[in-house]
Amino acid sequence: MAKEKFEVIKEAQLTNNCPECFNQDLNLTFYQKHTYGSFFHKITGDLSNKLVCNTCHSTIYPVSWTDDIERMFAYYEKTAIPAKKSSKPTLLFYSLMLVMIALVAGAVYLFITGAIQL
Repeated sequence: MAKEKFEVIKEAQLTNNCPECFNQDLNLTFYQKHTYGSFFHKITGDLSNKLVCNTCHSTIYPVSWTDDIERMFAYYEKTAIPAKKSSKPTLLFYSLMLVMIALVAGAVYLFITGAIQL
């Protein structure tokens, strides 16, 4: 089973008013999804975001955003550059490939030397 983790790619402090407590201490964070499996580590193109007020500690959802918050979000969304989508093999993958190559090479050697007859 693969583990999913959202890595922070951009974090910004906003000075817009919070729709809940009207304080000017907001934190906007952009995340990118990474998947860690036994054989591969994948970086996906899935991006997510979270807007939190640092004073009242409430998550502010897009329904309650003001026009100012939407403009700041659009600006910071352009500056959040995600990592390229990729897939990298893990050490376990390389180890299994090495063992499989060694087994095939051993079987071919035994077949050529005549130790194994078909």
